[in-house]
Amino acid sequence: MKAMILAAGIGSRMGSLTSDQPKALLQLNHIPLIEHIIRRLKNAGITEIIINVHHCADQIINFINHKNKFNLRIEFSWEEKLLDTGGGLKKAGWFFDDNKPFILHNVDIISEISLKNMITDHKRFGALATLAVRKRVTARQLLFDDKLQFVGWKSAEKKQQEIIPSADAGKIKEYAFLGIHILSPDILRFMPQSSKFSIINAYLQIAAHHKRIIGSIQKDGYWLDVGRPEYIKTAESFLKELNE
Repeated sequence: MKAMILAAGIGSRMGSLTSDQPKALLQLNHIPLIEHIIRRLKNAGITEIIINVHHCADQIINFINHKNKFNLRIEFSWEEKLLDTGGGLKKAGWFFDDNKPFILHNVDIISEISLKNMITDHKRFGALATLAVRKRVTARQLLFDDKLQFVGWKSAEKKQQEIIPSADAGKIKEYAFLGIHILSPDILRFMPQSSKFSIINAYLQIAAHHKRIIGSIQKDGYWLDVGRPEYIKTAESFLKELNE
């Protein structure tokens, strides 16, 4: 099975920590974030990975090549200009040529969510995309109907929302997205024509026509966003206590 790690971002939320290094190489308990993700994917049965790169791309490539201890096929998708999450996936679409579901994983998410259970949900519902979600306080919530089909999003911060026209407003439920997706290669055929776009916006367009974007509720296991300096410190303390 294959996977993609989203690691091209400049890490603006990290401030000076990413001025001369990529977020992917920031360390969590002395191990780079990207190594945490690669090992997690390998433990879930992944044998081939592609990583999109942009900011300090050579550092990521050199780390992976020098640390070639993962015993996996690892490729890179170089983005001359940042393409956002959807555009990054679209550019790397050539990699997913085996017609099998694959994992899309943010580099700044550390968790013990069961990827195998998500894959099972994905296949059971015949989905184009399956999104890991749970009840959690966050500025942006994804909206689902009673069958856990994706129908829109809501921003508490900006007091905005977007819902596809066919959605039944009376049945909508809110969940926070956890930065992990299971995707079928067929979804690449429905991506926008533009080269740069948000994958959530693409999902919304696809859901309006195909209704095969679903949520997979993840109630069990820890989930840590390490996309800010203070979050890394919190995650380090949590993991140390967990392992004691």
